[in-house]
Amino acid sequence: MKLLCLPLARRAYGLLALPLLALALLSTSPARAQDAQIRKALAERLPQLGAVEEVRKTPIAGLFEVRIGLELYYTDAQGNYLIQGQLLDTKSRRNLTEERVEKLSTIDFATLPVADAFTIVRGNGKRKIAIFEDPNCGYCKRFEKDLQGVDNVTLQVYLYPILGPDSLEKSRNLWCAKDKGRAWQDWMVRDQPPAKGSCDTAALTRNVEFGRKWRINGTPTLVFADGSRVPGAISAQQIEQKLAEVK
Repeated sequence: MKLLCLPLARRAYGLLALPLLALALLSTSPARAQDAQIRKALAERLPQLGAVEEVRKTPIAGLFEVRIGLELYYTDAQGNYLIQGQLLDTKSRRNLTEERVEKLSTIDFATLPVADAFTIVRGNGKRKIAIFEDPNCGYCKRFEKDLQGVDNVTLQVYLYPILGPDSLEKSRNLWCAKDKGRAWQDWMVRDQPPAKGSCDTAALTRNVEFGRKWRINGTPTLVFADGSRVPGAISAQQIEQKLAEVK
């Protein structure tokens, strides 16, 4: 675990500004004033961090969680110091930072851009999994072979070319295939390269943008119907276990 304390330069306020600041604090609740103070201090002193989206109290008195996207930091009430690292509860042996990030990373399945995916339906298709995959990902190929043993499922496959130019080229050909699902299976399971194709491939750009927004940093990444996600290749048995938990 790496903790990094960054002392921030203080900003001196002129005497004439103090009455105005006092009136502003009196006109709002202490919690909102605290939130505003932290946001203001960090925006002025560390603009490179980006816009603060949320400020929350932590179990430690005087320590606040600052969220920027899916990145978490910790600061004091004045925003004078910033800690980048993980917050551990030693009594319960819980990683509070990890739990929080996991909760924030939950994706509402209904909001997935299904128009930018192709579907593969097996059996009754009642169970659903969304998968972000790069066609040149070796782990994805192993995963796809294991996935052949999972039935009664609808797979939403999002081509996610992040491993290089050839990944983008293959993804374009796969997306432009007449039967995307078959072309995908031919390549991932049977090592039959997709034929060259030409069509509107803007969906691939949108997929990469979506993945960056939600910090999908590797492939395969699975999203289940309850919004939970699993990064990395897992076995058919693990997939079945996760699908059973989602019910």
